[in-house]
Amino acid sequence: MSAAAEGTLHDGDGRVLAGVGVSAGRVIGRVKRMPDPVQPPADGAPLPEGADVDSETARLKAATQAVAAGLKARAAAATGDAAAVLKATALMAGDRTLLKSATTLVASGTSAESAIWEAADAVATQLTALGGYMAERATDVLDVRARIVAELRGVPAPGIPDSDEPFVLCAVDLAPADTATLDPAKVLALVTSDGGPQSHTAIIARSLGLPAIVAATGTTALADGDLVFVDGITGTVTRDPGPAEEEIAASYANRAALPDFDGAGTLADGHAVPLLANVGSGSDAVASAEAGAEGVGLLRTEFCFLGRDKEPTHEEQVEAYRAVFDAFPGRKVVVRTLDAGADKPLPFLTDDSEPNPALGVRGYRTDGATPGVLARQLAAIAEAAELSEADVWTMAPMISTPAEAERFAQLCAEAGLRRPGVMVEVPSAAVLAGQLLQRVDFASIGTNDLTQYTMAADRQLGALAELNDPWQPAVLHLIQATADGGRAAAGTGAAAGPGAPAGTEAAAVAVAADSAAKPVGVCGEAAADPALAVVLVGLGVATLSMNRRALPAVAAILRTVDLAEAQRLAGLALGAASATEAKQLVRAELPDLERFGL
Repeated sequence: MSAAAEGTLHDGDGRVLAGVGVSAGRVIGRVKRMPDPVQPPADGAPLPEGADVDSETARLKAATQAVAAGLKARAAAATGDAAAVLKATALMAGDRTLLKSATTLVASGTSAESAIWEAADAVATQLTALGGYMAERATDVLDVRARIVAELRGVPAPGIPDSDEPFVLCAVDLAPADTATLDPAKVLALVTSDGGPQSHTAIIARSLGLPAIVAATGTTALADGDLVFVDGITGTVTRDPGPAEEEIAASYANRAALPDFDGAGTLADGHAVPLLANVGSGSDAVASAEAGAEGVGLLRTEFCFLGRDKEPTHEEQVEAYRAVFDAFPGRKVVVRTLDAGADKPLPFLTDDSEPNPALGVRGYRTDGATPGVLARQLAAIAEAAELSEADVWTMAPMISTPAEAERFAQLCAEAGLRRPGVMVEVPSAAVLAGQLLQRVDFASIGTNDLTQYTMAADRQLGALAELNDPWQPAVLHLIQATADGGRAAAGTGAAAGPGAPAGTEAAAVAVAADSAAKPVGVCGEAAADPALAVVLVGLGVATLSMNRRALPAVAAILRTVDLAEAQRLAGLALGAASATEAKQLVRAELPDLERFGL
């Protein structure tokens, strides 16, 4: 890219609208905005002429069942994150509390449309007042409401606009059910004025390899047909692109092809960094194995529980887990036990009345409130492991203390599971990683939650997108502390950290220490960022787990640096004053990012 072309990205004439780039890509296209939302019915509209309470109640129930069934069918055809999101939305469509409130209003003489509108509005208001994850669920409720009303009216449900030509989709934000079904063949890029780096929109855009920008507040002024240049790397949208932007987009379109991932993550010096996949179902695991993943670094077991009113049976769980294990015979598969609560409530396990669910009874903590579910899940994992050839490791989410780690290890031992571990998602677990890892065999860092808890920034809020960035130096320091804890737990003492000069005795000591350490991996979204992956390895992370689409890019960039260089770049990031500075310093040292358009 020429210097002139680069300079036009921030020319100060009002053409450039800034947001947060969450998925790389540089394209030019015409805008299409999400269609207008379903219009509300008249307040308290009476029963339609000729209808009675029974017929209107039946019509309401049929509409909700149709919407739930449609979402479930879409979930069955999807995989990974998309499937999980659609299942959760289908569960919301069949929510008994919502339907009960609406049918009560119908019984008082209100039309089905008005009843579901009013009932959903009340639920959404309550969720918004709770804040955090629950506020995000309000969006789901309103999306479901619109779909039910559209079904009652016999009109198409709201969704991604149709077009004969590919387009740049602009929206305030997308409902999870819409985000999960984006078609990369039609959508050139995705731009939202709301949302954060870890929102559903961002996560699924990355999994699709779709250029995406969130928290771009100025894009609400864009209209259908506007020509824009979207830069998912810098997080900018440029109106009426000229020759400079055309040159950049052309350069991106002609970028060097990424080498196919050969199934072996290594640095330039041969230092092994196994690249694993985050999966959420058996079909997802098969696709990840075909993509070359060296194993599974995160099996989200929620896929077996979402959309159910009752806990799945032992046999159902064994079958579901074995489908994943069988895709990786002889390979490592890390299973995360049920991470219910917060944005994944389950009627048989979680309490939806908590004032702050993100800080409430979720993950491992549910075992104290509802004993037995975790033990039964571990028994099912153990049986599935016995029936397969996979090397099964098991970890618990939301571990905060050494005592919790020790008890989870005991539960695993009682179930016959040999490799217990913990998720590091809260700062206390990072600070005390050495003590936790004296009690378990490994740790895996969930950077999404670790970032929001470290920065006290809801990961769904676009207004906090700058804080909610895994490049934040404070987050990187906690990742380093966790890796140091892995070395300390192995009895090797403190090893040379990032910044050790290449070829020094200290660097050699670091390599030896890492080889003996309790392994620390990363399974959050940060692992899928090729530049950040280099930093994570430099901080002492042993394995990286990501969506399968990210494997070739991460592998290609890791092979351009040796361990000493990765440690030096990690030192630059640790010494930065902001996430933006850390990212800029590291990216400037990795020219192949530009060559591959990453």
